[in-house]
Parts: sequence; structure tokens; C-alpha cells
Amino acid sequence: MTHNPEDYTIDNEDDEYLTRVVIDLTARTFYLYSSEGAKRVVDDNTVDEFMTLLSVIRDVVDDDIIAYTDPLVKSEL
Repeated sequence: MTHNPEDYTIDNEDDEYLTRVVIDLTARTFYLYSSEGAKRVVDDNTVDEFMTLLSVIRDVVDDDIIAYTDPLVKSEL
């Protein structure tokens, strides 16, 4: 399913909007940062909910404000 970015645009620059989206694929968590300095954490998702939100974000949000966390990897010594 493809989402139209025009359906999610703001009408006025004074409206709050996303400035950064950080996605933790391992924890299935989204960190959303707004133009007004607010931070929102979206977690406790089922796999289907996570994949749906990931799809919406990838379709609608500009690539330059999306970041992905690095997975934690246990190193062998």
C-alpha cells in the first residue's frame, strides 16, 4: 500500500511538524521529534503495527529526516 505524501502535508508553517524520525528496527520503536522540540516514542507495537507505521513513514516522510539506529552486536573477544 502506498501513501500519498500530499495527504500528510501541513497547511501553515506555524503548525507543528516532524523534524527527525529515528527508527530502531531491533526494538520495533520509533522516536519522533517535532519542530516544537517535543519527542514522542512509539513502541509496544505488534509486528504488523510496526510494519504498517514503517511503511507510512517511508512513503510520507522525507528521507533526509529519517535515521536508523545501529543494531547492538555482542563482540567476541
